[in-house]
Amino acid sequence: MSGCIHLRSTHAVGSFLRIARFACLGLACVSVLVPALAAAQDIHQLARAVDEHYNRLRSLQADFTEIYRGTGMDRQESGTLWLKKPRKMRWEYRSPKEKLFVTDGKDVWFYLPAERQLRKTDLKKLDDLRSPLAFLLGKTKLESELRGLSKVVDQPPLGAGNTLLRGVPQAMADRVSEVQLEITAANQIVRIILSDVDGATTEFRFASLKENLDLADARFRFTPPQGVETVEGELGP
Repeated sequence: MSGCIHLRSTHAVGSFLRIARFACLGLACVSVLVPALAAAQDIHQLARAVDEHYNRLRSLQADFTEIYRGTGMDRQESGTLWLKKPRKMRWEYRSPKEKLFVTDGKDVWFYLPAERQLRKTDLKKLDDLRSPLAFLLGKTKLESELRGLSKVVDQPPLGAGNTLLRGVPQAMADRVSEVQLEITAANQIVRIILSDVDGATTEFRFASLKENLDLADARFRFTPPQGVETVEGELGP
């Protein structure tokens, strides 16, 4: 009888150890999955908050700095950007030289005053890294535009308290391999980094943001200066 009791005890201990191991494995899985699920939910909530913020805007004004790094060169330019719903956009570059990039939602003009060069194209045909911003107001849906949206953990944001997200763009995938967005606690996008498939990066930084200003449509129209020939086709950089 004592042998039977010993065997049963041994079997019970073995069963308990197996159950304990399964329990520990289950807890380990939970300890990994719960933070991952929470992170995914946080990203989903943040993306939705950014969508809601920009989809309620009628217009936006911001100072911008554009930084290009690649192909053996670094270039930094700055100026002011205006956006107006729907699809209207005006980039006035002031430094290091003046140039203008403007669209009324249909046609796009790129003008270099010093060189008296003017190019014009259709917004639908535009293949330019600035063009997606024309669709920002009223059309924002980050999780649809950027596949695999996730939080950037291998580098800090420029601003304290901001969040960096990264994803693979659905549009312009033949040119851009990744997009990073820096987002403030107020759900404003203050930095966009576009990584080209060839390794070059174009970064836009935005400051002094002003929302829902009354912007006249005339700001987004362009009349060629007298004596400047308009060339239709691809735009310059």
